Amino acid sequence: QVQLAESGGGLVQAGGSLRLSCAASGRTFDNYAMGWFRQAPGKERQFVASIHWSGSGTYIASSVKGRFTISRDNAKRTVYLQMNSLKPEDTAVYTCAGGQYGSNPSGYYYWGQGTQVTVSS
Repeated sequence: QVQLAESGGGLVQAGGSLRLSCAASGRTFDNYAMGWFRQAPGKERQFVASIHWSGSGTYIASSVKGRFTISRDNAKRTVYLQMNSLKPEDTAVYTCAGGQYGSNPSGYYYWGQGTQVTVSS
């Protein structure tokens, strides 16, 4: 089992930045790719970003490409989502997940509880 805990969410004005963190505990963290997903009220869960277990590859959703960056520090068992130039439409609950590299949520085995990000206009 891998337990995941997100932090870093909050309220920010449009154009601002936030960095989300996801700390892992339990089984070997660096065996797994990590991903970030988000879900806004009344909408389906949406893929945001994924990073290979080694950190050598990243995959960013087109809706946030150029604004969001995913990274990981295996020594700290933590994955990060740096979010810049935030827009009101980025408002959602952001959840990290561990599993298979890619955008398919079915490939992820472990999920955190999520952290709220609210972007005001």
